[in-house]
Amino acid sequence: MQSQIKTEIIIAAPKEKVWNILTDLESYEKWNPFIVKSSGRITPGARIQNTMVNGDSNMTFRPKVLTVKPNEYFDWLGSLWFKGLFDGNHYFKIEETGPGQVNLIHGENFSGILSAMILRKIGEDTRQNFIKMNQAIKALAELP
Repeated sequence: MQSQIKTEIIIAAPKEKVWNILTDLESYEKWNPFIVKSSGRITPGARIQNTMVNGDSNMTFRPKVLTVKPNEYFDWLGSLWFKGLFDGNHYFKIEETGPGQVNLIHGENFSGILSAMILRKIGEDTRQNFIKMNQAIKALAELP
């Protein structure tokens, strides 16, 4: 079973600026309300370490970076305990919509034998956290 959460936001900033914000993991703790701490390198095959808000607590996980297309796209794959139980392919896609304007598509494809059950519990909270992160990226990227 596979499920998806997909969010989008228009940002009045060049794609390079949005990319730099998204890939500067060490700065996440300064602005990101969802992934409150991150470290590592956005390089295919690398493992990064993310700490995200999970209800009233935080959860740390170490996803593997899969694809990197500078100024356009990157994604990672994380698993709960072991692959196939509850996996999340988290992605960021930056589409230029005009001069100095982009559409940020931020989502995650979930799979695994527990995905339906877990998403029934956390799906809407997760969507809201993606939206909060998108709004924070927009606010930061649109600063002069």
